[in-house]
Amino acid sequence: MARLWEADSGAGFVRRLGRSPQELGITSATESCPDIWEMANGDVAVIGRDVTSEVAERLPAGVSIGADERLVLIPRSLIVAAKPDIPDA
Repeated sequence: MARLWEADSGAGFVRRLGRSPQELGITSATESCPDIWEMANGDVAVIGRDVTSEVAERLPAGVSIGADERLVLIPRSLIVAAKPDIPDA
């Protein structure tokens, strides 16, 4: 079955959504920190902790993770800080 959406790994990074993890005080590292970015094609890239194997057995009904997908967690403060940069439509 063909997918309706496919990730475009060639799209460039356009802008950070919200504030940097360092500004939010959720990391002191520069090479390993959660982040949210808008891509050139409008998609959103999320950098977070891969917890796929830890949560796979307790996903809600109707939710699945494909073989080429990962479930990542990011701090709540990161998505809250990005809210003003995320369009309503």
